[in-house]
Amino acid sequence: MLVGVITANETDERAKEYLEELAFLVETAGAETVKTFTQKLSKPDRSTFVGSGRLEDIKAFVTEEEIDIVVFDDELTPSQLRNIEKELQVKILDRNNLILDIFANRAQTAQAKTQVELAQLQYLLPRLTRLWTHLERQKGGIGMRGPGESQIETDRRLILEKIALLKDRLKLIDKQNATQRKNRTQMVRAALVGYTNVGKSTIMNMISKSEVFAENKLFATLDTTVRKVVIENVPFLLSDTVGFIRKLPHDLVECFKSTLDEVREADLLIHVVDISHPSFEDQIRTVNETLKDIGAADKQMITVFNKIDAYHPILTHGEQPEPLTLDDFKHSWMAKNNSPAIFISATQKENIDEFRNMLYEYVKGIHTERYPYDHLLY
Repeated sequence: MLVGVITANETDERAKEYLEELAFLVETAGAETVKTFTQKLSKPDRSTFVGSGRLEDIKAFVTEEEIDIVVFDDELTPSQLRNIEKELQVKILDRNNLILDIFANRAQTAQAKTQVELAQLQYLLPRLTRLWTHLERQKGGIGMRGPGESQIETDRRLILEKIALLKDRLKLIDKQNATQRKNRTQMVRAALVGYTNVGKSTIMNMISKSEVFAENKLFATLDTTVRKVVIENVPFLLSDTVGFIRKLPHDLVECFKSTLDEVREADLLIHVVDISHPSFEDQIRTVNETLKDIGAADKQMITVFNKIDAYHPILTHGEQPEPLTLDDFKHSWMAKNNSPAIFISATQKENIDEFRNMLYEYVKGIHTERYPYDHLLY
């Protein structure tokens, strides 16, 4: 079951989109959504997130339909989590916990696994109290813990030690990755960025002619993949990075900043947008805000509007809404505001040659600027 609060600064439509994305996250994690509950509040309730009456409705449905998990579309405080679990008596997850679970399942490399474990422990630390029902029991012991130290204090100390260990391990991995990147600095570097599930990996496979894992699920790509690509006679490095998402857990952003070094140090960003998604404008905004957060907003950028084969005319705002066709959109302020822009379908191979040509011109321009004496190559 999914639960969301519609606050004063949110529309019903926006809240519905958030919950649809949450349902997609749940599906990606391997569960099935049976029911969605929403409530309009000026702000989430401090103790139970939703109002007491709504919580009673949720409890009745959970009991009647034998629901296993209830997922909330925002981060729950430790006290909210504790109160809701006590009332509903089933497993409770918030959006952050769900995303962390997906990341843990998707992590392949040592770096990604370490980053996810660190984020999970940082998420867990303030929520330790709900895991123990025997806090009053004091334990002592030689070589184990100090006299009178409670179980929760022991666990907190062990988690803090593990967090410090993981941070040290990440520093070592970062140092190794920095050395690898330094060895590649002579080549022009381009990075694919964008919201999760917009087709970055499909474009990566198409341009680099390699097999990078791609599927219709959120966060299919977690580990950064770098491939050498040659278009015409110009070689460059192309990297596929983890997708961004709204309400991405802060701990996860912090832990994955090293993975996003490929974005920060790229010469050219290729911002892939799923133009068939009803909220693609919000997704563009989320990606641009994330790029700003990691210090990569001033990079040269090409906007690739992908999935034109699935585009449906959208209604314009105004007194007399009219359908905005793809051709109309190409000449709209949105396209011009994200120029240079190109419209493609990676799966249907539409406008791929034009995309390659655009990419070639930009990479060649950067290469020529960096190595002016290589101009005879062109």
